[in-house]
Order: sequence, then structure tokens, then C-alpha cells
Amino acid sequence: MSCGPVGVVLLTDRWQARRSLGDVVAGAVAGGVRWVVLRERDLPRAERAALAADLRAILAEAGGTLIVAGPDPLGGDAVHLPSAGPYPPPRLALVGRSCHDRAELARLTTEDYATLSPVYPTSTKPGYGPPLRPDGLSELIRHSPVPVLALGGVESPDQVGACVEAGAVGVAVLGAIMRAADPTEVAATLTASFRPAVSPKPRSPHEHAEVSGTGLRPTVPTEGPSLTARSGHGRPQPPTPIRENAR
Repeated sequence: MSCGPVGVVLLTDRWQARRSLGDVVAGAVAGGVRWVVLRERDLPRAERAALAADLRAILAEAGGTLIVAGPDPLGGDAVHLPSAGPYPPPRLALVGRSCHDRAELARLTTEDYATLSPVYPTSTKPGYGPPLRPDGLSELIRHSPVPVLALGGVESPDQVGACVEAGAVGVAVLGAIMRAADPTEVAATLTASFRPAVSPKPRSPHEHAEVSGTGLRPTVPTEGPSLTARSGHGRPQPPTPIRENAR
């Protein structure tokens, strides 16, 4: 039983989405995605919490899980923390951490999983790197005490396969799905390319929550904002309606 997200994990970015986040997430869920990390760190908390509740409702219908970027779970029980902190991590049902090198992996304590990035060059954060590539990813995974998601520039089935071969239990995808004209088709293609190669590896010693491949078990509420993955772009906010029917 895996202690955290596996397969294709979607990171949100409404600035890159070609339609509302609710529509994109619903499309990705239709394509097989069961884990979503809510970023949108520049939104006021009330708006972000409302967005979390909307997206959680979409995921709940498919047994999926919303993770919120940052230490505030927005009413849920699953968060994804930046490498800078806080330390120690909060005691919640599911906690992930962004990592980029061995030093950051060595600081992990009770986290359930980590992301390693960037694996490939990424237009989301141009110039951010240098990219690990599959060989560098594999080397870092050997030193990780928890399961790892590969993050950064993953856009094709071949890249998904290379990350899995390197030892990742999943891939975190942003631009390929956010910018897609058909999020369902892209999500389905990536998830289909992942399934044949993955074999879950129980690596986390801190099993304070049981998690299935489709979502957290009862410790995480199915309503209310429980997404936790932060971005913090600091860009000016467009007037984006938050309470949309699709969300």
C-alpha cells in the first residue's frame, strides 16, 4: 500500500490553464488523474479555500485526493510543503515536500513523499535547474527515505516511462495538462503510459495515514478545501471567478 500519491499527479496553475481550473481538473480526472495539488498561492485565503472545496468535490466523485500546497490544509488534511520549511512538518494525514538535492532529502523526517525537480527543462520555470535528467533523478531516489514523484518538464509518455525506470512512483505534471486543448486526452495518454511500468515500493517509515492509489482513506474529509501544493508566482491577479459550476 502506498503512503502517498502515485501515477500522474496534476499541479494547478490558473495562469496557464486554457479554461477554468474546475474544467481542467474535471477533464484530467476523466482521463484518469486521481491526485491534484492546488497551488494558486497568490489568491486570498478565502478564495483559495473556496476553490479547494470546489476541486475536492470534483475529485471526490472519482475517489481522488486534493493536496494543498503550503502548511495550511484549507480545511483538509493533506499538504505539500516547500523545501524551505516549515520544519518540522505539521502532523497531518498526508505531507509531501519539494526537494532538489541530497541535502534537502536528508532533512526529511515524517514526510510521506517528496518531489524531485526539475527532471527536464520546463517552460513553467525557465532557467530553473539544471535539470536532473533520468540519471540524476535515479541517483537522488537511491538516497531518498520516502517515495518520490518526478517533477518538471514531464510532457510525454517516453518521459513518464524514463521517470518510472529511474524509480519514481509517480510524475507531477503541470503545463502539459494545464495548457492542453483537451486535458482528458493528455491525462489519459500519460496515465496509460504510466500504469504498465509502475510497481509500488513501500519506502516510507512514517505511515501515519493509509493512502490508496486513488485517494486518502477516511482521515481526509471529502468536503472542504484540502489541497496543499504551493506555487507563489507573485504575478498580478486576473479577475478569475472562483465559484464556477465546473469547479
